Amino acid sequence: MFKSIRKVSTKQLLKTFRINYNESLKLTASWNINVVTNYSTQTAYQNIFDRNAKRLQKERAARSPDVELYDYLKEEVGFRLADRIIDIKREFANAADIGCSRGFLSKHIMAESVQHLTLCDTSPTMLAQAQGTPGLKMTKLEVDEEKLDFAENSLDLVISSLSLHWVNDLPGCFSKVIRSLKPDGVFIASLFGGDTLYELRSSLQLAEIERKGGLAPHISPFTQIRDVGALLNRAGFTMLTIDTDEIVVGFPSMFELMWDLKGMAENNAAFNRPAHISRETLLAASAIYKELYAKDDGVSATFQIIYFVGWKPGPNQPQPLARGSGDVSLKDLGKIIETGGTKKTKA
Repeated sequence: MFKSIRKVSTKQLLKTFRINYNESLKLTASWNINVVTNYSTQTAYQNIFDRNAKRLQKERAARSPDVELYDYLKEEVGFRLADRIIDIKREFANAADIGCSRGFLSKHIMAESVQHLTLCDTSPTMLAQAQGTPGLKMTKLEVDEEKLDFAENSLDLVISSLSLHWVNDLPGCFSKVIRSLKPDGVFIASLFGGDTLYELRSSLQLAEIERKGGLAPHISPFTQIRDVGALLNRAGFTMLTIDTDEIVVGFPSMFELMWDLKGMAENNAAFNRPAHISRETLLAASAIYKELYAKDDGVSATFQIIYFVGWKPGPNQPQPLARGSGDVSLKDLGKIIETGGTKKTKA
């Protein structure tokens, strides 16, 4: 059409390739085309963890004859979380423990605080082993944390200890929890934070890069504390309280740590986990671990625990005052403190 596109002006191009949209619309109408909109059916979250593999890992750990040897970490976190529940001076009629494992929370919940507790877990063996305190009424329910189906406004308290870090759809789980809570209900939970097992993660990565020239995800990803607060706010929880704690445990070597993780049912359950680690990589990782994180003739492992408390909005909760209703300026705060907290008024 044109011998050289460089010699053609923009005006000529527009004139040549002009489209009559009115004629196009008339033609489309004459063909009687039915436009069908196709919406994506892909989930809004990504499946990172193999929930069936995690269920099998928990079943294998629960059926081990020495399962109690590996309860030390979850026992400690369960006790600390139960202490936070006791601090709330209220009697809860109905409560649910999602991902209860072997009952690390229920054994510390007093009947004076909770009238009825529903224990939920994917492992039937762990559910059978979970026990409560004397006088506590309990119901055991085999259900996945991702498929909670409690009635709306049916629970006064929802608790969870070291289980939510294996949930793929954490926003969806939080939404189901707040839906099941009554107004002014409370959600108290703990989960592993992003700095958990950073020693083991870095040692395996360095060893695999040195031996194989690349690395694979041998440690499952964990949630960061900033993400927990954002997800709770997104779900609708108010008056959030979030804090972290670090528990450092000593081991003779890296191999005892990995063995204990398997006994806790906290071994890797990600879909992209490698099926095998070579012997030379493990020996190199153990040497790196000992070189970088040696402590008292052994090695140390860090577990970062994130604790949070979130409340469902209710009419009896404290509400902020209306904007502009304050009668004290922040610039006068120092003077008010000096005068013993009294504000001088003009005569």
